[in-house]
Amino acid sequence: MSLKDSSSEKFDHSHAMEYEVQSRIALAGYDACHELSACMLTAKLGRVPNANILVVGAGGTAEEVYRIATLEPEWRFTAVDPSAAMLECAKTRLAERDLSEKVRIIHGYVHDLPNDRCFDAATLIGVLHHIKAGEDKLDLLKAIAERLRPNSPMILACNYLRYESEPLFLSAWQQRWKMAGISSDEASRKLGKILEGARPVESEEEVDSLLAQAGFKRTKRFFSSLFLGGLDCILISCFYNYYVEDNRTAD
Repeated sequence: MSLKDSSSEKFDHSHAMEYEVQSRIALAGYDACHELSACMLTAKLGRVPNANILVVGAGGTAEEVYRIATLEPEWRFTAVDPSAAMLECAKTRLAERDLSEKVRIIHGYVHDLPNDRCFDAATLIGVLHHIKAGEDKLDLLKAIAERLRPNSPMILACNYLRYESEPLFLSAWQQRWKMAGISSDEASRKLGKILEGARPVESEEEVDSLLAQAGFKRTKRFFSSLFLGGLDCILISCFYNYYVEDNRTAD
């Protein structure tokens, strides 16, 4: 998370401990998402020596850092997350992969960082739908844009439909939890917690509107997943590559 709202409270110690397993159940293609995100970011940014990458909502697996560093081992990262428990999990994974020295860990929010446009690129993966208020979503996007160099790429991964608007997708999502060996009652409980604790945007058009207001524009969608089903033609989660608008200037 990046804003000081109640959405960060659910990422406590118990949630952090199960996140690495549960996130791969909740998002079909979790690893592919992070792999392609890294490929898109490095392809768009190019061979920039010692690039400085902002990773927002980095707690848990720190998968964004790992995948990008695999392709560009000289790059450096600033990982921001308000959940201390999630950051502890991320620190463990970074240490296991010998990446600790490449990453500056910030327990806090994007707004806590200096507004000096020092970052060459950013990632915002699996975060936006956990921020409930639309104005807070916009504030987060603006805060990221204000800390990027002009024309810098950002990878955004977010759910773009209200869960309640697609009952078939919700049913398929619950079936995916059952496929992982979880009982029907427990699958229902987990789904209920997701519905209570997250608030996606209303539509893909709202994503575009928020980005435009923050100074971004969309270029390509490069990954999509139905989360909890086999209907590959239906988007329940969208992954975009964005660029800061050319008319944004450095402070």
